[in-house]
Amino acid sequence: MIVKMNKYAFLVYHREYKAFLEHLRSLGVVHVKTIRPVSENGDIQRFTDELKRVSAQIDYLSNFEPPARLYDPSSRHYERSEAIQNTATTNIDCFVPRNDETAAAFPETAAVIPETAAALPETILAKTEDLRETLAKTEAALVTLEKERSLFDPWGDFSYETTAKLLKEGYKTSFYTCPAQNYDETWESTYNALIINEINSIKYFVTITKQGEYLAIDADAAKLPLKDFQTISQDIEDQIEIKQTTKYKIAKTAETHLDTLKKYKTEIENELMWKGVEIQTETEAESKLMFLEGWIPASEAANTEAALEKAGCFFKKTEITDEDVIPIKLKNNRFTKLFEPITKLYSLPNYSEIDPTPLFAPFFMLFFGLCFGDGGYGLLLIITSLLLRQKMSATMKPIMTLVLLFGITTLIIGTLTGSFFGCSLVDFPTFAKVKQWFITSDNLMIISLVIGFFHVVYGKIIAAYKIKIQRGLKYSLAAFAWVFVILSLGCVLALPMLKITIPDTLKYIMYAIAGLSGAVALLYNMPGRNIFLNFGAGIWNTYNTVSGLVGDVLSYIRLYAIGLTGALLGGVFNSMAIDMTASMNPFIRWLPMLLILIIGHALNIGLSLISSLVHPLRLIYVEYYKNSEFEGGGLDYQPFRIKN
Repeated sequence: MIVKMNKYAFLVYHREYKAFLEHLRSLGVVHVKTIRPVSENGDIQRFTDELKRVSAQIDYLSNFEPPARLYDPSSRHYERSEAIQNTATTNIDCFVPRNDETAAAFPETAAVIPETAAALPETILAKTEDLRETLAKTEAALVTLEKERSLFDPWGDFSYETTAKLLKEGYKTSFYTCPAQNYDETWESTYNALIINEINSIKYFVTITKQGEYLAIDADAAKLPLKDFQTISQDIEDQIEIKQTTKYKIAKTAETHLDTLKKYKTEIENELMWKGVEIQTETEAESKLMFLEGWIPASEAANTEAALEKAGCFFKKTEITDEDVIPIKLKNNRFTKLFEPITKLYSLPNYSEIDPTPLFAPFFMLFFGLCFGDGGYGLLLIITSLLLRQKMSATMKPIMTLVLLFGITTLIIGTLTGSFFGCSLVDFPTFAKVKQWFITSDNLMIISLVIGFFHVVYGKIIAAYKIKIQRGLKYSLAAFAWVFVILSLGCVLALPMLKITIPDTLKYIMYAIAGLSGAVALLYNMPGRNIFLNFGAGIWNTYNTVSGLVGDVLSYIRLYAIGLTGALLGGVFNSMAIDMTASMNPFIRWLPMLLILIIGHALNIGLSLISSLVHPLRLIYVEYYKNSEFEGGGLDYQPFRIKN
């Protein structure tokens, strides 16, 4: 549900305004009304830029490997000083490159932040940025050097010293390539040509001729680096050494100073919010009085008013106008609260709407289970969520709980459809007695369409109820009438297709309901308007409703198609594991079978997981939101408070 908000105005003497804001922030419930944009304010922009900067470094450091994983005692790139072996603490400077020339050439790699809690955030940020830049340069240099060294692959390992000695004696060494069919063997006697390699019908050869001699050779001169193979290889080793050293220093920075950066980020956020509130303040009486407006949840209003009165602050509850943008705070039970991130992913409802979260939550679970479509995969989701939930942070635990619910739904629906890790339960003799109770693929398609029909009608009921709340009962009559038309005609036409017999009396009653409701929808779609205009609008609405209903209901067939695809693909991997290893020795056959099953089902689970999230989201955001006439655009409730 959407929490009811009260609007308040505050008037404070300018000398007491800072103390008032401190008190207001300590209460932590007032959402300050926005009256002017903050993007053009210099202080706000400066804090915003700094917040982006520190957030980027925190995200980078949070995902970096721990130092213990980056240091390998057997690595030839590092040596441990004797001093570190006799101390209980680890200092990053004890891990130094073996190559002193390399360290001198790249002095920035020696930069390390002191391991002290007193390190300033600006120093940490600057050093982290320097280390990241060094790492990026090193990785780019490695790519270039590896590319250069690959040019030697056809020629083998040779030194430019040899060609230099020949040049000193008056002989020039030239490197050529040409298609094998264009190679002329007379070059061997004329120019001392020597074939070095042949790759993909391309010959690589060298010639040794007197300096200044003209070579009439129909071949391309090979492009080789200025440095020889050994030099480039040594450069690569040096760069790897620098890379490993830099990565270790970044990891130590994360281990030692990440908490400092997080505290610094919180300080910036608090300062940013304070500046934002100051900007929304208006001045009165020659800047002697400070005027501020804000929103307080109705449930918190009494306590907040008592606290403000005790502090001697002047405030007044004011009327809400149509121009006001009221912040949205959602309040749901433990179950539906898990689905609030899905609501916020698209848009919050506006204040005059109904919170869609509890309305779509059960359907989203159902859609997910139908799309995943395999009981075994559902069991894996349950086990995985239970294991990860114990290790997750408080913010991630609700996500794991949501995955647990999805797993339970998938286990139930997948088992009912007879699919378990790609195996068809119907084919097992154990389930022969209950074979008729499994849902077949044909039945699943019909069930998907029936679910789609009722979900679309459900959306139209919500839309009609929303109109009733916003505008009144008489304006919602036409919307409710369309619901009765669709339900009554749907039952008359669809139930016989499902081999359900309807008594003639009931059928006539349904036709009567449809006729009466149709008359209301056609002639009373806009109260107070000319009946002929209403009739014309009703005809247009009829076309839109019928065409939209058919298209929307057919969209739900994807529930059947995606679920069936996942189950069939799992069965394909099972067949592959059996058929591809059928000729192998029984004692070793189990290993390739296991590998095929693990890789195949992992791939299938990944694809099914994506489909089971994307398509239910589409059915909610497109079909349901359209039929329920969801408007969205709500402003998130962000109270003025201290972030810890």
